[in-house]
Amino acid sequence: MMPDLGKYAFAVLSSYGVAIGLLLGLVAVSVWRGRRVKAALQAAEARAKSAAQNAGQSMGQSNG
Repeated sequence: MMPDLGKYAFAVLSSYGVAIGLLLGLVAVSVWRGRRVKAALQAAEARAKSAAQNAGQSMGQSNG
């Protein structure tokens, strides 16, 4: 299944290993960052919703 790489086998296989490792690392960092950004966005949306509700309540109280 694997071609005979001769004296270059170690260099070629280690290059493949490094490339696969870097790709896996890139995917892991992307997933980790995506989760972090999603959590930050949800927190910001919750703060904005809370601020909008508080502004609506304070306007209703001052007029009534």
